[in-house]
Amino acid sequence: MSDELQKMLDNVHEGITTFDFEGKETPCIILDAEKYGLIRAKIEGQAFSVNTDLNILQDGLGNVFVEIVLTFSIGNISEKFLVNAKTDLKFFEVLANTSILVINSPKSRYGQDNVIAIQLPRPEKAHDALEIIKKALVPKN
Repeated sequence: MSDELQKMLDNVHEGITTFDFEGKETPCIILDAEKYGLIRAKIEGQAFSVNTDLNILQDGLGNVFVEIVLTFSIGNISEKFLVNAKTDLKFFEVLANTSILVINSPKSRYGQDNVIAIQLPRPEKAHDALEIIKKALVPKN
């Protein structure tokens, strides 16, 4: 394993999952309780939007990582999460299907406590990213 690949694996965000949110399978990024609380405190009760970027990083050997960058329109909040697409492909399949991304705290009960739900402004981008990810997961000869 190359040093670069090991660095990527070491930086993967562990809190990547999906869960049933109001009867619909939904992708979720779990943040530690403190960071989640800080974000909620900055956005609570205000209208905001979130720019969502999916930066796909691949090596041609079937290793694919996606850097998810969330930039909130208020509170000077920008968060980056590195996701291993090989182990969390379902996350991207569900994201392409729902066009919704939820941020939650490990202390919250999924779908029952307050969550930060982000509607992707351009759902086709999640579909495009999923296609790129699936193709990149197949090693090139």
